Amino acid sequence: MKKIVSLSVMAAAATSFAFGSTADDIANLQAQIDKLKTKQGKINAQSANDNIKWGVDFRTAYDNINYDMANGTSVGNDSLLSMRLWLNMAYAPDEHNVFKGQLSMNKAFGADFGPNNGQMGSRAFSMGGMFDWTGNEALTDNNLKVRQAYWLYLGDKAFGADIPWTFSIGRRPSTNGFLANLREDDAAQSPLAHVINVEFDGLSSKLDLSNVTGVPGMSFKVCLGYGATNAAPLFTNATPYADNQNDLDDIKLGGFIFEPYNDGQFIVKTTWYKAFDLPGQQSPLNPNFDGNFHQFGDMQGAALSVLVDGLTEDGYFADAKVFGSFAWSKSMPYTGSMMMGSPDDETGTSWWVGTQLPVVEGGVFGLEYNHGSEFWRPFTYAEDTMIGSKIAARGDAWEAYFTYQINDALSLQARYTDISYDYTGSNGFFGNYSGASMKIDDIKDGAAMWSQLGGTQDPTSGQTVYMNLAQMMQMDPMDPATQEALMPQVQQMGMAAAFAPNIVEAAQDFRIYLRYRF
Repeated sequence: MKKIVSLSVMAAAATSFAFGSTADDIANLQAQIDKLKTKQGKINAQSANDNIKWGVDFRTAYDNINYDMANGTSVGNDSLLSMRLWLNMAYAPDEHNVFKGQLSMNKAFGADFGPNNGQMGSRAFSMGGMFDWTGNEALTDNNLKVRQAYWLYLGDKAFGADIPWTFSIGRRPSTNGFLANLREDDAAQSPLAHVINVEFDGLSSKLDLSNVTGVPGMSFKVCLGYGATNAAPLFTNATPYADNQNDLDDIKLGGFIFEPYNDGQFIVKTTWYKAFDLPGQQSPLNPNFDGNFHQFGDMQGAALSVLVDGLTEDGYFADAKVFGSFAWSKSMPYTGSMMMGSPDDETGTSWWVGTQLPVVEGGVFGLEYNHGSEFWRPFTYAEDTMIGSKIAARGDAWEAYFTYQINDALSLQARYTDISYDYTGSNGFFGNYSGASMKIDDIKDGAAMWSQLGGTQDPTSGQTVYMNLAQMMQMDPMDPATQEALMPQVQQMGMAAAFAPNIVEAAQDFRIYLRYRF
């Protein structure tokens, strides 16, 4: 199009000079040139508006991971190489309407963890087949998937007042939220990462209250969404997309984010949510155990997070950051059900502190610590840590990292994460099995006693233990009444011995990555 316009201008000039260069001819020529320039500007603007703006974010990483098990063994991987590709999209036809999207690939070097690798059942969880929470965060295959796709409306005056507002619907940006974004070297996404860090489909609407209240950055945001749907897929039965009576009910979540103050230096955010009909697994000892997921109850959560971005007005500490966050969760099991191993409403708490300091030109050093209680349960399954969510730890987690911006496009990070668990189930679901909270020291003590008394790994038989107990107590043979009285203890020791090899007591992840984004 530019060539056409240029040729038109040249043709007009040639024609004019061919018939003389009078003042009128020159004026007419200039008018034609101005008209053509205006037309060209409109064409360029229209062309730009008709195209999505693309961005590339490509990360290659090396991880050395290790798991210390409760039975004293260790397993891990000292050469886990991975690549993550994000293709970012944005389009704004006018000042009020915006589309944003992100395509994603995330895979291990030399591996395809997709649905055709013979592990369909286990892969369905991490790829988002059953719960659409981690489909782009887990290592899968080399296919591009939609990580984000949403429409955003920017309004000027809500309710006729000076309240800017937004409305958004689609696959929302719900990972790497506030505070987690610091170590990820990204802008903060919508949720507070202390309680929510999963992929999510839903809607949100935000009111900017700063103009009417005079408080810098004050805002209120409502969020609603689905974590799973009960609809039956096509061709699975005679009524596609109707409720599937043999599957889980819809998993729903609603909440708000209230930002009471944000002047760019002092940032305070609060949140509350409630999630309904949460899934989990039954214990294999349950007489009704069928190996399937079932729904066990509801959950509430809340957090208060504070970031100070710059400790002084100038000097070294003007670029230093410190933060602190406190979070709370509450399980609400259905009548007759157990959540996280308990039939009662259970409250969990967590606190998280950290700092980020400039150390060299273009480089920052970060240090973080968090602690979670016995029944702490956040939605942080998509946290970008190979060994599981550190924020979800029912115990203690330390993390240190160094991020260096090599040039405008390239950055480098080295990071070390260390998690020590006090209770089981930190990365489990919400039922009475994988998410059950049991004290790990008690399991280790029970397994040690089982082994000391000559017990086998079979928790259904305590015969060897009975004989050793009889000898120890000089009761040979042991009378039935004593055996019956000791049965619960024997069963607990046997179960502890069976569980110990599959319980992670501590985990470590050392990562180095090189990241290109432009």
